[in-house]
Amino acid sequence: MLTPKQYKLLQYINKTIKETGCCPSFDEMKDAVGLKSKSGIHALIEALVERNFLRRLPHKARSLEVVRLPKLKPSSIVEEEKKREQALLDAMVEIPLYGKIAAGTPIEAIANETEKFAVPYETVRGGQFYALTVEGDSMVDMGILNGDTVVIKKAQTANNGDIVVALVDDSEATLKQIKRDGPDVLLIPKNEAYQTRRLPASRVKVQGILSSLYRRYS
Repeated sequence: MLTPKQYKLLQYINKTIKETGCCPSFDEMKDAVGLKSKSGIHALIEALVERNFLRRLPHKARSLEVVRLPKLKPSSIVEEEKKREQALLDAMVEIPLYGKIAAGTPIEAIANETEKFAVPYETVRGGQFYALTVEGDSMVDMGILNGDTVVIKKAQTANNGDIVVALVDDSEATLKQIKRDGPDVLLIPKNEAYQTRRLPASRVKVQGILSSLYRRYS
């Protein structure tokens, strides 16, 4: 198994060649690996050449070629990556908590931010999100219960089958499964006690798509 420095250098050389078509310079390698001297890079390259991970190409500037990559990462690098991943998962950010969203009879659309809701950063990367508190039981068959907090990714369109925040007539907001049927939109509850609503598409605006759900047990 390679040492962490050997592994990092080999991966950096491979990445640079793939991206630029050229082997990086010794100064670039030194900075990438975190060494202070070029002699340390020479030693790492010698070790990689001896173990047949790198090959020198004669009569060519920056004459290194990656022969193969290791199948296993050094254990210290694996642990380092796990720690970075866990740090991302543990990092919390606050998103707006707008209030209650009906999962039964639609309620007046929520317009004003009232407080914040903390969620792991990893769950809200790559978009804009807000949270709502579920009120009602029309989505229980999807595991969405009265009192749950749902995290919604802002969107103006959705695919058939998505659970969305739908705004009806610019005045009512509801959490339902959406399906398009010709000129109409179906807002589908997930509880047999409730009926599907069929509305002209012009009356329904998608405000976001369900991303995640949080529940308190006490």
